[in-house]
Amino acid sequence: MANPFTPTFGVSPPVLVGRDEVIEDFGDALDSGPGDPARAMLFTGARGAGKTVMLNALEDQARRRNWVVVSETTRPGVAEEIARSTLPRLLAKHAGGSTEWRATSAELKVSGTGLGISREFTERYPATATFRSQLEDLADHLAPIGSGVVISLDEVHTAARDDLRAITQAVQHAFRDGRQVAFVGAGLPGSVDDVLSDEVMTFMRRAERYGMTSVSPGDVRRALREPVEMAGRTIGDEALTIAADGTQGYPFLVQLIGFRMWAATPDSDEISPEDADKAVGGAIRRVGQLVHEPALAPLSPITRSFLLAMAQDDGPSKMADIARRLGVDANYVSQYRLKLLAAELIVSTKHGYVDFTLPYLRDYLRSHVASRTFGTGEGHGE
Repeated sequence: MANPFTPTFGVSPPVLVGRDEVIEDFGDALDSGPGDPARAMLFTGARGAGKTVMLNALEDQARRRNWVVVSETTRPGVAEEIARSTLPRLLAKHAGGSTEWRATSAELKVSGTGLGISREFTERYPATATFRSQLEDLADHLAPIGSGVVISLDEVHTAARDDLRAITQAVQHAFRDGRQVAFVGAGLPGSVDDVLSDEVMTFMRRAERYGMTSVSPGDVRRALREPVEMAGRTIGDEALTIAADGTQGYPFLVQLIGFRMWAATPDSDEISPEDADKAVGGAIRRVGQLVHEPALAPLSPITRSFLLAMAQDDGPSKMADIARRLGVDANYVSQYRLKLLAAELIVSTKHGYVDFTLPYLRDYLRSHVASRTFGTGEGHGE
């Protein structure tokens, strides 16, 4: 029997739980017409929190309504690629003409119509047309049939600042003109904050922002149990409790623990508590490499030292204790508290206390104090 779990970043799980309300809000926004604020959404969260999976789900909502989806990963040159390839191809499909859009009008005058492109179409949608003009034309052609265009961007970051400006300005004008256009994006918290600080991309600040938080215990149990049963095996309450508790509500761990407990004894009809326990232990080790290391790598030495000071506590840390351990005053340490809160690596539990957001980060820090993760290498932001 094939393993039903998908512990691969960005791959949609067999059962998506805990996100129903946001997904429904987006679908309702597409149905309600221009002006609905839920037609622009931004998702932030650590690696493995389910950002890309959420974009996949929203794109599915759009496709079910026959909306056209332009789905891309943010990178330098992506706006030009969409303008020179994706949008012309979609216009050729939905507005008539051939997908052989690259030939300009001048080339057609020389070569005739041998490429199978209508002169009228090529002159209206030349390869030199702007991102904005093509987006507007595509939306206008789709509107009469009750459809529209969704622009979906994953891994939003300022390394592609010019591209984001071109895309968001075009979307903003489409919003102002009441066109059938929606925008969804996702990225790491710090990267999204950098984008939102750009004075040109004011549209992004008005998008509804969602932090990808932990999934509820009930939804976690469902996300583990249903794929097992749908694939023809069973899992008892004890094994399910061990696995669910091990995930700490973290979406990627749901898939990783599920995958490992299924693979522990694949020929058995039932997943045992021993299978689940073994899966949790292996997943905790693996999540350090896949999630904790990338999350900590860009941090400055002092910011990482803040986290190490927190790791000395078994639960939420008192800010006064962190300052004392670092040998600095409260005002100094509060600056790094704000940075880590913005990065969604810590959370304020009550006045004067903070705790980790990533599962097992405390354990990882304790076991890697002397490793390269907390060496003397240069960090960012200092």
